[in-house]
Amino acid sequence: MIYTVECSYADPGSEAEWNDFYSLDKLPALISVTGFHTSQRFKALGRGYPVYLAIHTIDRSDVLMGGEYRQKGGGTFARWQRHITDWYRNLYSGIDRAPAVEQDEVLVLCPSGPDSLIKMGLSPSVLHAVALEKVPERRWLARLDRQNAHLAERQSDIQLYAPMTKQLINARVAAQ
Repeated sequence: MIYTVECSYADPGSEAEWNDFYSLDKLPALISVTGFHTSQRFKALGRGYPVYLAIHTIDRSDVLMGGEYRQKGGGTFARWQRHITDWYRNLYSGIDRAPAVEQDEVLVLCPSGPDSLIKMGLSPSVLHAVALEKVPERRWLARLDRQNAHLAERQSDIQLYAPMTKQLINARVAAQ
């Protein structure tokens, strides 16, 4: 399953510290949770959708209900919670593993269908919302070379995200 967390952050004075916490502490803690396979964090290149996106590959939805998740990753935002806005969580099926987006690429998301992505020469994967907020119900995603990001910027139904971190891989999964 693909677990996504999206949000914006409303306090410029503490945003850098919050980003350091999320990227350097929270993601490594999450990737150590049994049932988490990959984690990667992104920042929006456009407006009109949440600024931050984290995409995780997990085994099953019950991973998010377990004590290990709650202890290591879930609910650790107390210090910054009042500044977090546009917060959405979703669980999707459709692909087995989130794609690793490299620094010279962008993640392209489209909730309205695959046509815009196909016209850009991409081969999008579809995600189907199965739990949590289930909005959007479906989403298509693809990777795009950063130098070609301008092709998507003119399309109102496309969301572009640049990677903030490398994709982290759970050590147990990497050893397999």
